[in-house]
Amino acid sequence: MKNKSTLLAAPYSVWAIGFILIPLVLVIFYAFTDKTGSFTLDNIIAISESTNLKALGLSVMLSFISTIICLLLAYPLAMILATLGVNQSSFMVFIFILPMWMNFLLRTLAWQTLLEKTGVINSILTFLNLPTLNIINTPSAIVLGMVYNFLPFMVLPIYNTLIKIDSNVINAAKDLGANNIQTFTRVIFPLSLPGVISGITMVFVPALTTFVISDLLGGAKILLIGNVIEQEFKQANNWNAGSGLSFVLMIFIVISIFISNKYDKEGGSIL
Repeated sequence: MKNKSTLLAAPYSVWAIGFILIPLVLVIFYAFTDKTGSFTLDNIIAISESTNLKALGLSVMLSFISTIICLLLAYPLAMILATLGVNQSSFMVFIFILPMWMNFLLRTLAWQTLLEKTGVINSILTFLNLPTLNIINTPSAIVLGMVYNFLPFMVLPIYNTLIKIDSNVINAAKDLGANNIQTFTRVIFPLSLPGVISGITMVFVPALTTFVISDLLGGAKILLIGNVIEQEFKQANNWNAGSGLSFVLMIFIVISIFISNKYDKEGGSIL
């Protein structure tokens, strides 16, 4: 059985080595070397430059705002889904994740079309003689794009945790005199915390590293750290600097995963 399990795991091992381990080793190698292959810390220290530091700070701020908005929207929705019947909730969850099957770039382009100054939303507002919206190419548009694209990654972990809570525990709390607010704050929310932490991680990390959303909805005028890294690789052709900045972002990701693993002991993640 052990040999059979090893054999079945072989394709995943090959995939992991080829698409995870080797790229990771290359990023670390380029991050700590210069163009001549000599060891250097300049690529890591480059994050302290004013442009890069500003981009990193803006990325963290917008990612944090997007994560908070996703949490405020996702938790009530997850609770509604959890209280529905099995068949109803399964269908609703399916409808909710259906847009995720569409290409990420196409979903973002759709929002660009909607938010443009002459886009669908402003055309409707103009027709109704209402003030138009001018949020395209602003941080607000980027946050909107992040929330739209990453909201399902917040809803599903919380929903998966809520449906595992035994209804007898909630009924027991009410029998002991707890009102709805006390039941939520002392029973439901603490038990759903693993899903909340998992959802926060799954939203914050991709929001922090995104560059497509800021390119399309920010009009390439608002630089996030993901855009800076993209420019280093594609425009400046400086893999060393790009890898150094990527390594700094990896530190944020590792910290997020560490926090998630510390609190998500019940497997609240959808992964």
